[in-house]
Amino acid sequence: MLTLYGSEINSRLLLGTARYPSPAVLSEAVRQSATEIVTVSLRREMSGGRTGGAFFEMIRALGVRILPNTAGCHSVGEAVLTARMARELFATDWIKLEVIGNHDTLQPDVFGLVEAARILVNEGFEVFPYTTDDLVVAERLLEAGCKVLMPWCAPIGSAAGPLNPTALRAMRAHFPDVSLIVDAGIGRPSHATAVMELGFDAVLLNTAVAGAGDPAAMAAAFAAAIAAGKQAFDAGVLEPRDMAVPSTPVIGKAVFT
Repeated sequence: MLTLYGSEINSRLLLGTARYPSPAVLSEAVRQSATEIVTVSLRREMSGGRTGGAFFEMIRALGVRILPNTAGCHSVGEAVLTARMARELFATDWIKLEVIGNHDTLQPDVFGLVEAARILVNEGFEVFPYTTDDLVVAERLLEAGCKVLMPWCAPIGSAAGPLNPTALRAMRAHFPDVSLIVDAGIGRPSHATAVMELGFDAVLLNTAVAGAGDPAAMAAAFAAAIAAGKQAFDAGVLEPRDMAVPSTPVIGKAVFT
């Protein structure tokens, strides 16, 4: 069971709702994924030519918890304003906080992120910050009042998979009691399994599912991969070794003459 700000969640897959070819495809992907949380970008949906209100009503009809996000925001002011609007629209204190600092990599502006997080926490928001794998930034976000961290494993939409497993492993070890959700850069189910085997609590996906040839089937594949990774971590994954180790020991082996 995953606990996020006091709410118990069964699924460890969070699903984004952008870039699907149709509402019907999105709905089926959500169903096949068995997710209980979907993210919605208020700013992008209202400025992207969609029928805003109709889209948001469709999202509500999915019967899952909505995690609004501040995607597309490049300043503290934009992110805070968008979060306030999202709370009014969706009647939730949850917010996935993004403050983008680089147009090419979409890397978070970690200084603005900490500032915005502090403001929103003081206003009663329960903040899910999209951050890097930097431990110092993570410490500052926790000091600001965040109880969940969402580190990237690669740039948004890159599908590159974990670029720095060592940093992700260090983050898990450094914050054993903090809910850690890998967000951004996962492109294949095997990537999701890999980060779950490191001990992360959940994975947030969008492009890898929405951009697949069959989004619903891919959503189901990711759900299975995440469950497998979690089960493997709990069972105790065997660490790599520098030397060969025989699976059949010599001591105690029968000797025939």
